[in-house]
Amino acid sequence: MEAHQHSPDSSSEECTVLEAPPGKNTCPQHGKVADLFCSACESALCEDCGSDHDDHPKVSLSEALEQHRSRLQERLGAVQGRLPQISDALSFVKDILQQLTNQRASIEEDIQSSFEDLHKQLDVRKSVLLMELEVTYGLKQKVLQSQIDSLIRGEGDITTTCTQTEEALAGEACVANLQVERKLEERLKELAGLRLPCQPEENDQLDLVMETDGLRKSVHNLGTIVTTSAVASQSEAMGGGLEQCIVGHPASVTIVTRDKSGGACKSGNAILSAEVFTPDGSIVDGEIVDHKNGTYEFVYTVPKEGNFSLALRLYDQHIKGSPFKLTITRASEAEAEAEVSPSTTTATNSAANATPSTGSSEGAKRRGKSPGQKKKGSKRASSALGTPRRKTQNPIEDDLIFKIGTKGRNKGEFTNLQGVAASSSGKILIADSNNQCVQVFSNEGEFKSRFGVRGRSPGQLQRPTGVAVHPSGDIIIADYDNKWVSIFTCEGKFKAKLGSGRLMGPKGVSVDQNGHVIVVDNKSCTVFIFQLTGKLINKFGSRGNGDKQFAGPHFAAVNKNNEIIITDFHNHSVKVFTPEGELVLKFGSNGEGNGQFNAPTGVAVDINGNIIVADWGNSRIQVFDGSGSFLSYINTSADPLYGPQGLALTSDGHVVVADSGNHCFKVYRYLQ
Repeated sequence: MEAHQHSPDSSSEECTVLEAPPGKNTCPQHGKVADLFCSACESALCEDCGSDHDDHPKVSLSEALEQHRSRLQERLGAVQGRLPQISDALSFVKDILQQLTNQRASIEEDIQSSFEDLHKQLDVRKSVLLMELEVTYGLKQKVLQSQIDSLIRGEGDITTTCTQTEEALAGEACVANLQVERKLEERLKELAGLRLPCQPEENDQLDLVMETDGLRKSVHNLGTIVTTSAVASQSEAMGGGLEQCIVGHPASVTIVTRDKSGGACKSGNAILSAEVFTPDGSIVDGEIVDHKNGTYEFVYTVPKEGNFSLALRLYDQHIKGSPFKLTITRASEAEAEAEVSPSTTTATNSAANATPSTGSSEGAKRRGKSPGQKKKGSKRASSALGTPRRKTQNPIEDDLIFKIGTKGRNKGEFTNLQGVAASSSGKILIADSNNQCVQVFSNEGEFKSRFGVRGRSPGQLQRPTGVAVHPSGDIIIADYDNKWVSIFTCEGKFKAKLGSGRLMGPKGVSVDQNGHVIVVDNKSCTVFIFQLTGKLINKFGSRGNGDKQFAGPHFAAVNKNNEIIITDFHNHSVKVFTPEGELVLKFGSNGEGNGQFNAPTGVAVDINGNIIVADWGNSRIQVFDGSGSFLSYINTSADPLYGPQGLALTSDGHVVVADSGNHCFKVYRYLQ
């Protein structure tokens, strides 16, 4: 029992029973209890280890263990801190994979549907050709068969008469046979002069011309699965639009897409979106040009000075440095600053560590005329106020009835509202673009409902820009980023989509008097006319500044003659076409005067055929008669518009307009 009373440091052999069990605070060399720790060797030391570690820094073992535990705990916390990020990334990548899977299923359905339609068309053409063959053969066969019948009859008559005459001549000549022989003589005389169709009255040509080489080539190249390897985290932007921006002047930004390793992508068709917005929301439209080589150009014009942000998203994710901060100045201010410092830069990158791309932007050319492009030093009297300060004849003294909305994501709040529609049942429908939904209100502004789920699968909305109501009650929505038009019931339940594989960037939609769906494809500069079933009836238009061409067309309306009215944004004009695509009327030019436009957007037609146009860059609403002559403007000075977009006439005769820059819609009295 006394042995157990000795100090653990005693050299008595009886103390061996007090040595720490192996593996717990023991010296690895001597097996004795360690009370020090050599920092240089990172090992525990007992009393016998001292001479080997005299020159090494040492601390108490408990302190060393505590420091080690502290470092381990710190590293554990740091690594555990990554778990939410990894979880979010995992969820996001799973969502992308799910979207990819959904898109694959959708494309598979489109391929099946397209080829089934082609099979049907081929079968129809086959039936038509076989029918045409039978009809043509029948007509020719009838002629030839009639000729054959005539020749057989003539041959029979001649043979019979000749036989009878030969028999008479073989008999004895007598008075009794004279009368018979006279009849034979007359008959022979008739047959000698008988006109028979001895020359063919038809030919045997019946050929098939089947030019299948071109068709086979077309079928061989029919359809393309389009994708890129571009990722937002590696893609970059550059250009003057990030360096110096002047009010009313077009600014250009070049986007270079790159893959996960930073390699430049060489093909186009990436899903890219660009928005210039104030701190309280999106307000400025622009045009993205795909150069089909992995680079893109975004051209925009800002109508007023101030601080803005430019968001560039690739597949809904910000590219490097996005959003960019922009300071927009007037031309005179920019020139004054340039005199002080030739290298003035007014844009700063919100991501401090973003590296500018070294990719070339050569060959990037702007397409179409930008809104607001004016001569140096020109005055913009009406752009900021929404109503011209100069007096015009016969102004319509209409007042604002009410406005609904503010920036946000809740009911009655908007983020970049675009298209507007009004139903005969007293509803106002708003395409809330950046909230990926459609909101429905009464004519009095009471919120009724909203529908829409963000996504790229059928039934989901990615960027709704246009909305219309079909006479059946169905709601038709142009989805710019999904490149199709979705059809929903009046309750907001998805029914079908149309235009997939044909549309490149649908902006506005309307319905003609035959119930056909009019789609304005902003990106391809083409107007499409579909049946509600999705069958294409007609299409017309191409990119350019000709009478039958467009430069970023926006919205459409249909008049009582079933003529289609299109706002041609970058050509600063309004054009009227027949359903066959023939130009009926064109009016408007770039400017601020009466009847001039700075990028027209929304359009509607009243019961008298007058055309109401939202003038985006001039922030006003103008009224024209059916021949395109300026009548007046709607007075909006009480609460000025800022970048109006879609426009419609309500069932009770008022004008409703999407005031995009102010994140609301407004309803005005309208004197028809």
